[in-house]
This record gives sequence, C-alpha cells and structure tokens, in this order.
Amino acid sequence: MSLIQTGKFELASDHPVETQGGRTSTFTWVDFPTPFPTGSGVVVHLTVQTFNGPETPGLRLHDVSETGFLVRFNELYGQGVKGDGRHAQETIGWTAYTV
Repeated sequence: MSLIQTGKFELASDHPVETQGGRTSTFTWVDFPTPFPTGSGVVVHLTVQTFNGPETPGLRLHDVSETGFLVRFNELYGQGVKGDGRHAQETIGWTAYTV
C-alpha cells in the first residue's frame, strides 16, 4: 500500500548555479506535513506551477527522506546562454509517495 502526500511552497534563488555535486548549502529544506514511516522508500516529484521569471528554472532535488527533502533552483541552459542560477519567486508543487 502506497502512502501519498502533496503540497506546495514558494521558492526563489539569489545564488549562482551550483556546479559541484553534493554541495547543498544553498538548498531549502521542505518538511512533509506528516513524516512517512521509518524505513520507507520515498519518491518526490516537483513541478514549477508559475511563470514569474523569463529563464527556465531547473529544480535540483537532494536528500529525500521520510521527513522531507532539499530543493533549489539551478537555471537551465537555453539558446546558447548559460543560466546564472538566480531566479524570481515561483510556486512549486510536490507529490511524495512511498514505493
């Protein structure tokens, strides 16, 4: 039996693009409303639900656990221009479930 939770939050970025794996000091922690049972395999899906900045806001997800996850914007490359990582505030929707 899968357990499912959903939510949304506001996210912005004043930080440059992160290019080194595992460096999470500029990530934001998001708590699940109710922790999943200990030992659960949790999967998180994120979706940008607004269009407030002109660049495409790539989302980086890290450290998914039974209690929450880390996330940040990392703007994508587009039309030969490298995103700078900074991005306007957007609404992010999420779905988390056990597998």
